[in-house]
Amino acid sequence: MNTFNQFFFGIYPYICLAVFFLGSLVRFEREQYSWKSDSSQLLFHGQLRLGSILMHVGILAVFFGHLFGLLTPLWFWDFIGVSHGTKQVFAMVMGGIFGSAALVGLILLIQRRFKIDRINANSSWQDKLVLIWLTATLCLGLCTIFVSMGHLDGEEMVKLMQWAQHIVTFRGGAASYLEDVNFLFKLHIFMGMTFFFIFPFTRMVHVWSGFASVSYVTRAWQLVRRR
Repeated sequence: MNTFNQFFFGIYPYICLAVFFLGSLVRFEREQYSWKSDSSQLLFHGQLRLGSILMHVGILAVFFGHLFGLLTPLWFWDFIGVSHGTKQVFAMVMGGIFGSAALVGLILLIQRRFKIDRINANSSWQDKLVLIWLTATLCLGLCTIFVSMGHLDGEEMVKLMQWAQHIVTFRGGAASYLEDVNFLFKLHIFMGMTFFFIFPFTRMVHVWSGFASVSYVTRAWQLVRRR
């Protein structure tokens, strides 16, 4: 078990991150015509707006919640006077709200993708995989809320934070922090890491363009001259 734990939570994260960054770069360099979200709105409009809004808002909130929640150093929370237990309860509440919203959105989009014949026929297996993988990962994350209710002191969450911070700072011994955590946390983390692995090979690469659109705020004005 120590060997599996070391591989999946000490080595595998770097494999996923390497494929995530390098794969996205190669995809942008070699296949720019495939760098799009492939909207199905023209095929069938129903449920798209509600499902898309719920999914995008929920997923983005959950993603940034994980990002800042896991990577913010412990000393910062101690400095501002937020206890580990308080932070965990806040994460459980907000994760439950936005995670549930994202789940409803994903269910609506899956129903469109699989039950509308025109959309199903024009969908690739990557499109279906992304929706199913996100839904499974999200369901596991929501299930961990019930596990966290039995550890309201926040110590379980601290282990996850220390693991994530050791990974991104390339420090050794990261896998040891997850050795004793609940299996649901491990499975949720594995699913999340693997999503980064498959990311460059799916339509999800358009997310990079969404973040890059922030540059429009500082872009120079377009000049239009009369003949």
